[in-house]
Amino acid sequence: MAENKRKLAVVAVGGNALIKSKDRVAVKYQFEAVRETAQHLASMIEQGYDIVVTHGNGPQVGYILRRAELAAHEVHTVPLDVIGADTQGAIGYMLAQALDNEFKRRGIVKPTAAVVTQTIVDKDDPGFTNPTKPIGGYLSEEQAEYFRNEGWTVIEDAGRGLRRVVASPRPLRIVETDAIRTLLENGIIVIAVGGGGIPVIENDKGELEGVFAVIDKDRGSSLLAAELGADLFVITTAVEKVAIHFNTPNQQWLDSMTVSEAKRYLAEGHFAEGSMKPKIEAVIEFLENGGEAALITNPENLARALANETGTWIRHD
Repeated sequence: MAENKRKLAVVAVGGNALIKSKDRVAVKYQFEAVRETAQHLASMIEQGYDIVVTHGNGPQVGYILRRAELAAHEVHTVPLDVIGADTQGAIGYMLAQALDNEFKRRGIVKPTAAVVTQTIVDKDDPGFTNPTKPIGGYLSEEQAEYFRNEGWTVIEDAGRGLRRVVASPRPLRIVETDAIRTLLENGIIVIAVGGGGIPVIENDKGELEGVFAVIDKDRGSSLLAAELGADLFVITTAVEKVAIHFNTPNQQWLDSMTVSEAKRYLAEGHFAEGSMKPKIEAVIEFLENGGEAALITNPENLARALANETGTWIRHD
């Protein structure tokens, strides 16, 4: 390896990097949001990082699922694992194109590749009997009742509205890690583990099979970062920093946390399920699996956060 070895970061871009608001969900608006995100990612590459970009897909999965339901009298329905693959391809295409164009504008010579990624889970994972992962958009009471009658579980999602939920088993291994590593070793910027990866199990023959579930994007990204031996795990989200006592008079923004502090804040209930909680859990897993440092911030402040000007850094005690 050359002496000036570039650092490797896995960057998990949140839903706000794709859909800015409820009234801007059409593909043209998603492209606009992705182009903006690509600017921030390109700045990170200029700062000396090679990156694997991961992304959420919850709303997109919900749209495709609903489209298939409405068209079921005309065309075949689509299994959830295949919908996951569809969204990985579509969002991967948008991210790859946006990054390629941004690199061209900046004179960065870096090819990109989007990898449709599978994630192995345990067929006996307790998540299959306790659905928790939201998919699709927010529902009215009338829509929620309809889906309950269709056999879906509907929950209140972190105080933001009603959504359908499906099983979210724990990710155990990324199938395509070696392929992703080979691409990185050849100087290619990779988009992978969309939506946490397509959940698959190993059957009695040792063969892979897709299952009706989705994987938490941040947990899947954390696992990939650990498997690749990444120097840094970044989660971009809607807020500039992590806070405790969020949305209360005692709210306190955090510049940094140790692993033990993060665990204590989790135990004290500072982080909402379906919101900041899985992000903090994913960061802890990365660090406990050998990672050095993690960062949580919003996309527009990514460059400043890498310069230690903002964001929340999480490191070992």
